[in-house]
Amino acid sequence: MPLEPQTKALIDAMESAGMVLKFEQMTPPQARKAMEQAAAATRGPGEPVARVEDRSVPGPNGPIPIRIYTPDGSAPFPVMVFYHGGGWVIGNIDSHDALCRKLTNAIGCVTVSVDYRLAPEDKFPAAAEDCYAATVWTSENATALGCDPRRLAVCGDSAGGNLAAVVPLMARDRGKPPIVFQALLYPCTDGSLATGSMKELAEGYFLTRDAMVWFWNHYVRDDNDRKNPYAAPIHADNLKGLPPALVITAEYDPLRDEGEAYAAKLKAAGVPVTCTRYDGTIHGFVSMADNLDKGKEAIKQVVSALKTAFKK
Repeated sequence: MPLEPQTKALIDAMESAGMVLKFEQMTPPQARKAMEQAAAATRGPGEPVARVEDRSVPGPNGPIPIRIYTPDGSAPFPVMVFYHGGGWVIGNIDSHDALCRKLTNAIGCVTVSVDYRLAPEDKFPAAAEDCYAATVWTSENATALGCDPRRLAVCGDSAGGNLAAVVPLMARDRGKPPIVFQALLYPCTDGSLATGSMKELAEGYFLTRDAMVWFWNHYVRDDNDRKNPYAAPIHADNLKGLPPALVITAEYDPLRDEGEAYAAKLKAAGVPVTCTRYDGTIHGFVSMADNLDKGKEAIKQVVSALKTAFKK
């Protein structure tokens, strides 16, 4: 189908306002500043939640900042660890604050959002190791957070979706922590940048192939990293024993095919998977839910999937 009307109107408005950014023409600090300015121009106040706390937890290379969102209700709550998108180079816990607030309230879970180290200052595997360490900490401190450690899930979008796929792999390989569900929103899974959608949708739909080349080049140390399953989980030899997954993709997203290929590989390994493509829309549409009904619909699907996972 063609771009659905709300998505087309949003792209047209962003282009008119100069908010479609060409990251490949910027340095990482410039890209972070431009992204923050663009987000500030469109970001509304987030939903109130019962409690928000910023703190830090031990990491492999020093403290990792986190933000803990607690909903109304009575403990123990289920807990979701969230990893923000931004190509491993941009983004932070503030850029995804509104989404974390929505999910916390709608699911009725504690959300722990991780401010992992960014590339190129800290290349792979820094982001993955930080996210894994924060997830282990969350599991081991769940009771003190008012949470049930038996009901821990992970979620992320784009590069955060990559990390939400990688952390369960690391947890399985390292024997902890137990994870009951992985919600992967238009995840990066393949560093080859050679899928059909990466070529067909290379430009004109918000996220471009050139931007993905820029992100990957900043993230990895060399070409060998592009085949490391902790950087590109599509290359994992064995996906057996991973938690059930929800994979969300967008029709007009260069990352569409690699997300769907990863879902198919999980399913082939016996992992329960729901893979939903949202037609007519673009990468990042969940974070654009204030303007896109498709985003609202996807949030409802994420909420429903996590509520179901937490009941088991």
